[in-house]
Amino acid sequence: MISLHDGYHIVAAIIPLYVAMILGYVSVKCLNLLNPDQCSGINKFVAKFSIPLLSFQVISKSNPYKLNLKLVCADVLQKLIAFIGIAVITRVRSNGDLNWIITGISLSTLPNTLILGIPLLKAIYGQEAEVLLAQIVVLQSLIWYNLLLFLFELSTAREVDMVQSSSATDEPEARQAAQRTDERRETYTSIPRRTKVMLVLLTVGKKLLINPNSHATILGLAWAFISFGCNVKLPKVVEDSISIISDGGLGMAMFSLGLFMASQARIVACGTRLALLAMVLRFIVGPAIMAGSSFAIGLKRVPFEIAVMQAALPQGIVPFVFAKEYNVHPEILSTGIIIGLLVALPIALVYYLLLRL
Repeated sequence: MISLHDGYHIVAAIIPLYVAMILGYVSVKCLNLLNPDQCSGINKFVAKFSIPLLSFQVISKSNPYKLNLKLVCADVLQKLIAFIGIAVITRVRSNGDLNWIITGISLSTLPNTLILGIPLLKAIYGQEAEVLLAQIVVLQSLIWYNLLLFLFELSTAREVDMVQSSSATDEPEARQAAQRTDERRETYTSIPRRTKVMLVLLTVGKKLLINPNSHATILGLAWAFISFGCNVKLPKVVEDSISIISDGGLGMAMFSLGLFMASQARIVACGTRLALLAMVLRFIVGPAIMAGSSFAIGLKRVPFEIAVMQAALPQGIVPFVFAKEYNVHPEILSTGIIIGLLVALPIALVYYLLLRL
């Protein structure tokens, strides 16, 4: 049975994040303190500075010479099983629509590990959780987010109609997204197949080159190899310069999510049925696949619990950013983020209790 002490640590880790999110929501929805341009500036600061530096700090402090290979294999196996399963189901029900495959993978296998997972699970399992989750963050940033970006571009190259009929095309953001989609579709028209593949690879490469989080991840991993291999540390002035921004990264990210919530006409933007489907994929299917993968790989005890718990975290932010840019079901992923954050605490308590039975 979960103890009061364990329960207190879980609540103490997650409530401050909720406070930051609620402050962001209230500052726009109730107090009108920030206009859309100011909210956009805050979001950009979080995306370009806070989160990348937070990623660098987490990854650079994780020893790459002591990887938990079973955890890495379990994570890879989970993604493969989810991809195959969702692809088969989509083939039967939606004629293999790549957009639905992308959305299903995002919901079931890409949790909010960096912003929510590390503080929450560190409070429960201690320093070991931060070390293991840092490895998950590296995999997400270097492999899975890049693969997701490739799938978005591949979807465009196949001339799949990514402008949903339910989109509010009279809104400026929706019109801009539709315009970007049309421009990409025209780019791929009447181009030989081999050239299309090269064009997709070049487009993805360019996006990765200008992505601050990609830079931060690579630099963090490179410094981790140097730091733990040669037993050296960053100069104090450099470490403090990074920490002063990254330490506020969690709060700023949650505040930014609150601003996003306030900008929505309603919490359940995609409708009740799709919202329920998103929650099932996020909190049941994803953790179940991870539990099966971890068991098959031989992951045991605390690493097994951490693997399943992180898989039961709310939807990650990066997949939503991509979905919004490419106009591929952003309303579903935004609903997954918003509702997921609201139910994250009770879900975490339930999974912790089940894993300790």
